[in-house]
Amino acid sequence: MANDKNEDQKEEEETKTLQEKYDELLEELDSKNKELAKINEDLEKQKEETQEYISLSQRLQADFENFKKINEKKSKDIIKFANEPLIKNILDSYEDLERALENSKTEKELRDGVELIYSKIKDVLTKEGLEEIPAKGEKFDPFKHEALMVANDENVENGYIIDELMKGYTLKGKVIKYSKVRVCKK
Repeated sequence: MANDKNEDQKEEEETKTLQEKYDELLEELDSKNKELAKINEDLEKQKEETQEYISLSQRLQADFENFKKINEKKSKDIIKFANEPLIKNILDSYEDLERALENSKTEKELRDGVELIYSKIKDVLTKEGLEEIPAKGEKFDPFKHEALMVANDENVENGYIIDELMKGYTLKGKVIKYSKVRVCKK
């Protein structure tokens, strides 16, 4: 009987130990489940944030593409209509020329009309930044002048321009047409 009591006591202690371990495991499992729930909650928040960032990125990409298209169209329009102000300014002279041709009865009237129109066009071009390149009597400059001929002239120094064969022009400081010249070469 004492043996049975010892065995019952051992079984009871083992059961108690197992129960304690079981309770500890349940507590640990509950703790791990809470951790897992928190991790899942954080993961869901991260997924939502990621979706927001992806959505934002897609909207920004679409906005950027639209911006590029609008800018390309504006650039094409700027190029397409860049001469509009100049053409508007020249139109008056063009119409004046038409009137002069239609209404002039004598050569003098035609000449006077053409001279007036020439003066108006020259004023318009000057206001737009067009300037004649000085040539005759100037030192030859290959960045402004194009030598078509060379000659020996005793009245002109070597390397200087004898004659201007065709005028040259700059537009706001940039050469747009070189002066065609004859240069003194000794």
